[in-house]
Amino acid sequence: MKLNGHPTWVHVPRARREVVTLLHGGLSSSASMLRRFRGRLSKDFDLAAFDRRGHGRTADRPGEAFHYADMAKETIAFLEYLGRPSHLVGHSDGGVVALHVALDRPDLIDRVVLIGTNFHHRGLVAMPELALDGPEFEEFAAGYVAGGVGDRAAASEIWRKSLELTAREPTLKERDLARITRPVLVVSGDDDVARLEHTVALYRALAQGQLAVLPASSHALLKEHPGLSTRIIRHFLLEELPPRTLYPIRRAGASRRSPEVGTG
Repeated sequence: MKLNGHPTWVHVPRARREVVTLLHGGLSSSASMLRRFRGRLSKDFDLAAFDRRGHGRTADRPGEAFHYADMAKETIAFLEYLGRPSHLVGHSDGGVVALHVALDRPDLIDRVVLIGTNFHHRGLVAMPELALDGPEFEEFAAGYVAGGVGDRAAASEIWRKSLELTAREPTLKERDLARITRPVLVVSGDDDVARLEHTVALYRALAQGQLAVLPASSHALLKEHPGLSTRIIRHFLLEELPPRTLYPIRRAGASRRSPEVGTG
């Protein structure tokens, strides 16, 4: 189908249950997200996904830089096509896109899950440069060419544009995050690409935020702990909100459960 006039690969559910739209990371595709979640979330939800411009099975527009605002517009067009509110589950760049959508069109979404997501480019840890002659590029280029929408030269341009994007964006501030009205679960590995204090700042800035930091996990936590990470996400998508805890501090204004006798 076409999103904003651009031919785009999509996965659209046929049933009429609650929808979870999966937003893949940079230099990735929907295939990885669908593979991780299809068997674990499809019992309760219909899964939807699409490959953003220049990713997976969607061709790029040569010469046009990548911007998260444009990716959010793609996502908004996809959600409008679905025609019903959707939960968003975004990994890495997909999470950044989800933040922009939550700010721009909260009417299109219900709950949001951010996995390994930063809200400002300065929140990332210092990492080795991903060079065009390195094994990471070779793996990406082989997969992109195999998708049949571009050659190795196109893969090189996408790689370059992706690195330029993450070096200068996103540039959201905590006051921007405070305007998000939807419930948001922030999921991170304890050794993720975003600094832990940046992840905590993201969580604290959200009006309806929840936080899960998985131990012994990196940016690839969905691969490292597929069962645990999915159980946490599923629980968030299905739980009664706002959460009710025994001893609320941050959520002191929410309803409170009656403590059990003998609770320590």
